[in-house]
Amino acid sequence: MLIALVTDAWHPQVNGVVRTWTTMLKILAGWGHEVIVISPEGSRTVPAPSEPDLRLCIQPARQLKRLLGDVVPDALHIATEGPLGLAARRMALRRGWRFTTSFHTMFPDYLQARMGIPAWLPWRYMQWFHKPSQRVLVPTPTVRDTVGRHGLKNLQVWSRGVDAQRFQPGADEVFADLPRPVFLSVGRVAREKNLDAFLSLDLPGSKVVVGGGPDEDRLRRKYPDARFTGMQSDDVLPGYYAAADVFVFPSLTDTFGLVMLEALACGTPVAAFRTDAPMAVIEDGVTGCLRDDLRQACLQARALDRAVVRQHALTRTWDAIATDLLNALVPLTPATRYNIAHA
Repeated sequence: MLIALVTDAWHPQVNGVVRTWTTMLKILAGWGHEVIVISPEGSRTVPAPSEPDLRLCIQPARQLKRLLGDVVPDALHIATEGPLGLAARRMALRRGWRFTTSFHTMFPDYLQARMGIPAWLPWRYMQWFHKPSQRVLVPTPTVRDTVGRHGLKNLQVWSRGVDAQRFQPGADEVFADLPRPVFLSVGRVAREKNLDAFLSLDLPGSKVVVGGGPDEDRLRRKYPDARFTGMQSDDVLPGYYAAADVFVFPSLTDTFGLVMLEALACGTPVAAFRTDAPMAVIEDGVTGCLRDDLRQACLQARALDRAVVRQHALTRTWDAIATDLLNALVPLTPATRYNIAHA
């Protein structure tokens, strides 16, 4: 099957959206499917407001034409609501094509917290953008209920997985020079990740942040006792998860959080606030601790059985997630009939 994937988020960005779709491409290609990725790569871009590492395509219609041309795919999925997503939506409606979309990020809440934009305005845009979509894929039942209250329709849960062969328990040499216990955070270093809530905690041992982003310099200056490793390659990242005593997820706005699953697969329990994303991934008191008091969650998570933590992650396979994606896609026109999952 030939799938057109349109996404404003792509390499060299490092985030859950890019990692999810990169994984999907690898699996689908292995199954014999072809995916055309329409992304900002190779086009003229400008930095997003307040997010210099997030590049937006300034000629999205031209980029869409350059990468898709006159090709008619079997299915079209629009993964993001940015300039490229908007151009693809316009093209599909003009041609009478059916399509599916994704809701990855609580941008309305983020824009209100970060830029003071009233949340109802971006929610109105989200409602308009996704209205023609045959299916809007959301990562959890909680997100489905939340966006449903804001007027989005045709919602379907499409979860996330983890590569348990790659992410698994191992030796702890990575932090051999640090006092124990080691509390670890992995991900984009940006204000919306709420890392101050983690780094300001009075905890024993050491705090480590793996990742890069626009807030890194500020946090390095403010928390000189924490270790900031910067970006780490995919080859060594599992070793960081496995060597930590507790993985800390302080975000209040993420819709899922792949990093939590990766930590669990390495046997590392998670400490997080009792918010939507952690509640969709963590079994409180078994694979992690969810508390209104993040310090309490960090300290209590240390006592959890790491073997049990990993066992729970093994049920979340990417192959199953890819199958769910194929089953969620729709043919471009109602007259087209095929079994998408096996085309």
